[in-house]
Amino acid sequence: MSRASASFRQPQVCVLGSAEPGSTAYELAGEAGALLARHGITLVSGCGSPATRVAAERAIAAGGLVLSIVPPDEMPPADWPATVVVPCGMGDARNLLMALSGDACLVIGGRAGTISEVCLAWLHKRPLLPLVGHGGWSDALPSNPPDERKNSPILPWSGMAELERQLRQLQIIRPT
Repeated sequence: MSRASASFRQPQVCVLGSAEPGSTAYELAGEAGALLARHGITLVSGCGSPATRVAAERAIAAGGLVLSIVPPDEMPPADWPATVVVPCGMGDARNLLMALSGDACLVIGGRAGTISEVCLAWLHKRPLLPLVGHGGWSDALPSNPPDERKNSPILPWSGMAELERQLRQLQIIRPT
C-alpha cells in the first residue's frame, strides 16, 4: 500500500467527567492523560472540569495531542490546554460530539453533563471505561449501565495498570 493511501488516524479517547483537585480521582485523571499521550492516543476533552483539564494538561506535557470541543462559539483563552480547539457553538448539544469523537470514553466521577455524554456514547456503541473505587458517579456505572441493551463494553479501572490493560483489550493501545 502506498503511503498516500495508508490511514494515519491515531486512536482517540474521550475523557469525560469531573473530580476536584486533591482527590484521588483528579490525580488519576492526570495520570490517564499522560498514559494516553505516551501511547500516541489523542485525548478528546472539553477541558471544562478540573479532572478533564488536568488530563489534557498532562497529556500535552507528555507530548500528546489534545482535541478540545468547547460549547461556546468562541475560542477559549490562549492558555487553554489543547493542541486543537473546536468551538462548536452548540451548548450542551456538544455532548453528542464528545460521545462520538472517541474510540472509547474514560468516565471519571461525573455529574449530569457526564451522564448525558455517557448515555450518548452508549447509544452510539462506544466502549465506556469508568474509574471505580474513587468516588463519584462513575463508581456505579459497571453495575448500573444506561439500559439493558448491552450496546458496548463497560470496562472498569481503578489504576493505571488496569486502564492500560482495558485499552489493550479494546485494541486502542496497539501491540508494538
